[in-house]
Amino acid sequence: MKEKIKIVTIGGGSSYTPELMEGFIRRYQELPVGEIWLVDVDAGKEKVEIVSRLAQRMWDAAGYPVQVHVTLDRREALPGADFVTTQFRVGQLEARIKDERIPSLHGMLGQETNGAGGIFKAFRTIPVIGQIIENMRELCPDAWLINFTNPSGMITEAAIRKFGWKKTIGLCNVPGIAEMKEPENIGCRPGELVYQFAGLNHFHWHRVWDKDGNEVTEKLLEHINERNGGTPVNIYQAPFPMELLHSMKMIPCGYHRYYYNADEMLAHSMEEFRKGGTRAEQMHRVEKELFDLYRNPELKEKPEQLGKRGGAYYSDTACECISAIYNNKQKRMTVSTENRGAISCLPADSIVEVSSLISAKGAEPVAWGEMPPAERGWLQVMKAMEECVIEAAITGDYGLALEAFTLNPLIPGGKEGKKVLDELLVAHETYLPQFADKIAELKAAGVETEDEVVRDLLRRGL
Repeated sequence: MKEKIKIVTIGGGSSYTPELMEGFIRRYQELPVGEIWLVDVDAGKEKVEIVSRLAQRMWDAAGYPVQVHVTLDRREALPGADFVTTQFRVGQLEARIKDERIPSLHGMLGQETNGAGGIFKAFRTIPVIGQIIENMRELCPDAWLINFTNPSGMITEAAIRKFGWKKTIGLCNVPGIAEMKEPENIGCRPGELVYQFAGLNHFHWHRVWDKDGNEVTEKLLEHINERNGGTPVNIYQAPFPMELLHSMKMIPCGYHRYYYNADEMLAHSMEEFRKGGTRAEQMHRVEKELFDLYRNPELKEKPEQLGKRGGAYYSDTACECISAIYNNKQKRMTVSTENRGAISCLPADSIVEVSSLISAKGAEPVAWGEMPPAERGWLQVMKAMEECVIEAAITGDYGLALEAFTLNPLIPGGKEGKKVLDELLVAHETYLPQFADKIAELKAAGVETEDEVVRDLLRRGL
């Protein structure tokens, strides 16, 4: 066990970084960080410098001798790293605005991890994860890759199955939110109930037991539509149909509302779009406020306003996972990892989000077993869609991209779905070199977006 740990964070200029620093500071006695490197790209230079100064103030205020380094060259940061965390967004928030506005203009859901927007975030991100792993193979071959970049499940699957980095664990704060918020609804405290999760990232279900082994899933289901029912703050809380939930006898995650309540969620999304733009544009304003706060040389802790970004329990998830590996804790957590038979209806080598034991050798998934027929069908369709997305992201195969769009339940099939695919390809040309030939063909045919906001972003090269 190393006495001092080197952490490298790719996407260090993220507004979430203070949350990550807070998690490491709280765990310093069990997780002796020696140095932290925050890595970003040229477009994020100002933000990463602002965040790094706040991060250093946080460490100094805590009284721990940790040095925060900044670089725009990940090769400078990676040598000797023990853990590499990834929390980056290719194309910054401007890319998310395109992901959400273009589908919305066609009456489709605009959301950063579901539907067309989630697929295009994967298209941009997966090749970059491959490049990061190529650097890690050379410069820190023993490091763990802890991925928080969305869509986390697909990024983790690409890292493990396509790029061969077995020491990868994918994380998401959604299970943690459920474990923290749900127990109080039945008079319990966090940590008093036993949770078991199974499914895919942003598409999982869970069951729950009390400390005496009695299942309390049905009791918790009665509160799912309440304010503290466990849904992340960034998801509109359209009421789940209770007959459906009692039939499946499992608790869906908040993101299932986009599928089980598709009409209501789309209607709300379109109403928000008409009134004030996409959530990406709202987050753009929140980020500006956050970075104005981060610039304050007197600020030495994570500001409360960061909670508006929906990152609750981010630090507990990411930092606890790293601590569980470093300290060989056998800690039970929900992560994206190799299935290995935990969910019987999916391939053993596919990446699933399941309750797992985290130790020095990584994640050991806890067996869930059989899924009911409906949930089995959902999972197999969604996993097929993910596999098409990953392969298309690597190869630039337009036919596979169209197959992914056709499979995704949130994207209408036919001409309108294809039109959104084509417009998004053209809009993200800078970050999709694998699709260069198809994009050139589309541009020659006159494909462009009709949205003035996106046109302005394109004119400014964003």
